[in-house]
Amino acid sequence: MAEEKIFADGFSFKRNENAPDFVVGRLSMKVDEAIAFLRKHEKGGWTNLNVKQARSGNYYLELDTYEPKGGAKPEPKQESAPKAKPKAEPAKEEEEELPF
Repeated sequence: MAEEKIFADGFSFKRNENAPDFVVGRLSMKVDEAIAFLRKHEKGGWTNLNVKQARSGNYYLELDTYEPKGGAKPEPKQESAPKAKPKAEPAKEEEEELPF
């Protein structure tokens, strides 16, 4: 049995067919409705939405209610910042050639 769809209140997604290929579409948000929807459906500080296309061709946003088996969603993996490589010491000859 399929779950009931929960449409994202306050969000609108539109695709402009005349836009360049790199422009996927435009997302508009009615702030008061969007904030209320996000607060109502947030889990762990996140609310996931899926952009879908209706049979009519119009786009809509739906609440992603998927939860992996075993309960909680895994925490997003945080990438550590790349470590800076130490500067190589200039050779004595190079130091003597520098005008400063």
